[in-house]
This record gives sequence, structure tokens and C-alpha cells, in this order.
Amino acid sequence: MWDAAQYLRFTDERARPFLDLIARIGAEKPGYVVDLGCGPGNLTALLARRWPQAAVAGVDGSPEMIEAARRLPEATAVSFETGDVRDWRPDRAPDVITCNAVLQWVPDHDGLVVRWADVLAPGGWLAFQLPGNFDSPTHVVAAELAGSSRWRSLLADVELNRQAGDPGDYVRLLARPGYAVDAWETTYSHILASESAVVEWAKGTTLRPVLAALDEEQAGGFLAEYAERLRAAYRSESFGVVFPFRRVFAVVQRA
Repeated sequence: MWDAAQYLRFTDERARPFLDLIARIGAEKPGYVVDLGCGPGNLTALLARRWPQAAVAGVDGSPEMIEAARRLPEATAVSFETGDVRDWRPDRAPDVITCNAVLQWVPDHDGLVVRWADVLAPGGWLAFQLPGNFDSPTHVVAAELAGSSRWRSLLADVELNRQAGDPGDYVRLLARPGYAVDAWETTYSHILASESAVVEWAKGTTLRPVLAALDEEQAGGFLAEYAERLRAAYRSESFGVVFPFRRVFAVVQRA
């Protein structure tokens, strides 16, 4: 289960990559715009503001996220619906498809993004980004703890999210006749308030499947151990904690 309130605790930091992503979309007057994996809808609303003439739709697999999205003041300008992005099929060719920080949860998503590119209208745009932090302490520590003797039996069936490869991987995948691809990566140096804020960040994403598999007491024990091991990697300074976060982006335009 997704917790929209937990996810939105870092709204500005999570919004910045989306803004950088959609800034590279050159569509002027699209008629149909779809945000796949729209989450709580706050970023989908930005698409409706940018292209007020377009029919804008948000799709997400979490009923909790869609419920939060439908409560937005801007919800009247967007059609939100619950659905698995892997099964999504448009009823007409989209002019813009966006997918923000979703594909790390989708196994073997290469074929999926190729299919999305193929359903674009002529001149249409596909833009997606996902984190690439396999080597970051937040992910390494989570994986090590889940496999440790204390937690292995409880978390044996839990799958942590996958991460992006290199931008060049998406260029090779998507650059075909009739498709122009722009791919890049950015490591954001977010400044969080404290070491505990790093744990709160991870609770909203990386640790979600772990915590969902544990009861309240077990989750508290896991988080205490997780926080203790992260302290060496994320130390408070006079201004807060530097939290590096790498993201990989790709924008595709169909001829």
C-alpha cells in the first residue's frame, strides 16, 4: 500500500526531476496527454497547467494514490483512473506520455517503453525518468538488512525496487528509424534537514515493500537498525544533510 502523505513529505525534491524532464518536451499544443504512474497527481496537474487545451489523464496502480489525486483542487482538469501501467492501452494515440519515477518498480520495463513509444501519435513525445542508485547507502543497507539473519525469514519474498541503467542503454533501446532520443543523467544533491529525514525519504519509496511485509513492532525494529547503519553515510552538517540522488532521463519524439 502506498502512503500518499509520506510520499509528499518531500514534494519539492521529488518535483524537480519531473520539471527537468518535461522541460525537454517540445510539444506545443498536444490534444491528449497521459501521465503513467501519476501517484498523488500533484505533478500531473502541472501538465494540465502547461497544456490547458489538452485532455490530460493520470493512471496509477494504487487506489490510495488515485484517491489523493482526485482530492486535488486541479482534479477537475485531469481524468484520474486506477490501472496497472503495464496493462495500459490508450483508446486513441497520445501526443504526450510521461512516466515519472515509476519504472524502477516494473521488471523488464524495456519492452514497455518501446511499446509506449510505438503508440504515440505522429510527432508525439514520450518522457520518463527513474532513479539509478544501486550503490547508494539507502539501497545497499536495505538490501543487506533484508538478507541478514535477523530479517531473512520475514523478508525472503520481498523484492526491492530495480534501478535505471545508463542513459546510453535507453538510447540503444529506443533510437530507431522514425524516433529521436535524448537521454541523460543528473545527480541531485538534495539538502535534507537531518539524518532521520533520509530514513523518512526511504520510507516513502525504497522501504515501502519491506515495511509492508512486517508488522508494526517488526517495522520499528527494522527502521531502528536501518537508521543506525545510515548515520555513517549521511552526517548532519551546519546546513543539514547532503543527500545525493541520481536519476536517469529519456525523452523520445516520434516522427
